[in-house]
Amino acid sequence: MKMSQLYAPTLREVPAEAELRSHQFMLRAGLMRKSTAGVYAYLPLGYRVMQKVMNIVREEMNKAGGQEVLLPILQPAELWQESGRWADYGDEMFRVKDRNKRDFCLGPTHEEIITALVRSDVRSYKQLPIRLYQIQNKYRDEIRPRFGVIRGREFIMKDLYSFDRDEAGCDLSYQAMYDAYKEIFRRCGLDARPVEADSGAIGGDTTHEFMVLSDSGEALVVHCPACGYAANVEKAPCAEPAAQDVLDTQTAGLEKVHTPDAGTIDEICTFLDIEPQQCLKTVIYLADGKPVAVLVRGDHTLNELKLQKELDCSELLIADARTVEEVTGAAVGFAGPIGLSIPIIADQAAAAAADAVVGANQTDYHTRHVSVQRDLSLWKTADLRQCREGDACPACGQALDTARGTEVGQVFKLGTKYSEPLKATFLDENGKERSLVMGCYGIGVSRTVAAVIEQHSDADGISWPISVSPYHVVIVPVSFKDDQQRQTAEELYQTLQNLGVEAVLDDRLERPGVKFKDADLIGFPYRITIGPKSLAENKVELIERGTKTVELVDIAAVGSVLQERIHS
Repeated sequence: MKMSQLYAPTLREVPAEAELRSHQFMLRAGLMRKSTAGVYAYLPLGYRVMQKVMNIVREEMNKAGGQEVLLPILQPAELWQESGRWADYGDEMFRVKDRNKRDFCLGPTHEEIITALVRSDVRSYKQLPIRLYQIQNKYRDEIRPRFGVIRGREFIMKDLYSFDRDEAGCDLSYQAMYDAYKEIFRRCGLDARPVEADSGAIGGDTTHEFMVLSDSGEALVVHCPACGYAANVEKAPCAEPAAQDVLDTQTAGLEKVHTPDAGTIDEICTFLDIEPQQCLKTVIYLADGKPVAVLVRGDHTLNELKLQKELDCSELLIADARTVEEVTGAAVGFAGPIGLSIPIIADQAAAAAADAVVGANQTDYHTRHVSVQRDLSLWKTADLRQCREGDACPACGQALDTARGTEVGQVFKLGTKYSEPLKATFLDENGKERSLVMGCYGIGVSRTVAAVIEQHSDADGISWPISVSPYHVVIVPVSFKDDQQRQTAEELYQTLQNLGVEAVLDDRLERPGVKFKDADLIGFPYRITIGPKSLAENKVELIERGTKTVELVDIAAVGSVLQERIHS
């Protein structure tokens, strides 16, 4: 490809909308352009990278027993109603009607439709296991699309679904995909760490996310440097409070104190000269429309996913100010657990508090010397808080570290969550009808591209790993007007193409500085610079983008040198 013909409109300035480095460089290097919020068009360079990632994914999925299919994007509501997710999935689902007013959705995921496909043909245990995958666009109406393709409304995803006769078979499929994912991300040049995760709207009991750690990651991960345990903070369990963390029991009785305008933890701590762990936050939620009070320590963060699971509700919303006042009799910031007529669920650390400050259910007042066990009747106690740095590792007990990460893939054991309601069954060797045991395995292809850029870029631009680079090398004559430089560049370009090396010839009549900046911005792994000094020695400069190393190479040897490095 010649640069004068390549549609790669590069930008010198950072677009105002782009926060992450990957988003900035995907726009600046001419990989994509925004169509609307969360929706992007991929330009030739960007789509070449996508195709290379997809090819790696295909190769590893095929090795692991996967068979590629292509499923409809437009899905009938009836299937989602059978599984029970039409109402539960929420506002993220794009819903449409056809001319006959029948309901459809644009596929945010494909569990329902793949299960319906398999149930129509699979009859016997002899047909199992089956592993089917596709690479296709997905659609989710994100409330706040951001970070380019990291959090978009239309994105490219690989999803594989496994169908087995029992849990043991599902375990084998899960492990096969787990191992394949590690190899996929290694081949893409990514350091991706598997972490325990929450299954979210997909469901299932066991799941791991593959996280690419970076300072700009949108997810928070806890990991143990001692034993290697890692989990998303949404999933990580918190140990029961150790003895030194439990507040000392006090014999003092309850005391109501006037705390004007002190409605936050920081304000009440300053007013009463106490520490946040001596406070208990009372938060009113609506669980499927019914109010419930949640008690958590002032220095802890409530984990709503844990709470929703404990409450076993489809919808969990924090109560508005009016509801809080109706339930507690006080303004937001002064709610307390004493005297409430609604269920109270407490985090296990909050339940251990023996001398705490809580809201008094009266505006501008708090109550001191509260012992939860003495003064409250709890409906339930559970692990409800978010794990944090310094907490004990649930595997070995050592202190946990935290890091930020971007999820690029996730594997799930679904069990019979979809096969039972959708009646996807088979006959075992005894002629008994049984439900298929399923797994689901997704990779965000567009997210993977962004994650590669996050890990492989510098101030000048992208530094692609050779496996996913749009082209292997760019040939830059210092002056394309110079006959000798032009002729050498064109001959070298033809030689590299004949050797299977993907090359770009920068034949533009631009200043050398412009060409060099574009080469670094786009991120070609290698740059061949042809100038008068090197040509006088019958050599060219070979620059490696990642290390910035420069070496003089004989023109006749350039092709074999590049061929060897690319294939190694």
